[in-house]
Amino acid sequence: MEKITFTEEDGSKVEFFVEEQTKVNGVNYLLVSDSLQEEAEALILKDVSDSSNEEATYLIVEDDEELDVIARIFEELMEVEIEKE
Repeated sequence: MEKITFTEEDGSKVEFFVEEQTKVNGVNYLLVSDSLQEEAEALILKDVSDSSNEEATYLIVEDDEELDVIARIFEELMEVEIEKE
């Protein structure tokens, strides 16, 4: 499983495991987790990169409607159930 490092706005580094990725309406989404354990915390990230920037910029999907739609897609792709908080 691919492990990626994100740099937060304050410069700190955070590592995540990429569980799955998909593209919806031309937008890339990642399902990432903080560990390989079955009860890991997971996030859905949305690529909001500017095409002129070499590095990708991802934000946590916070819109409930968008989160529900993308979570269902990941559930189908991975044949799992994603619990939402």
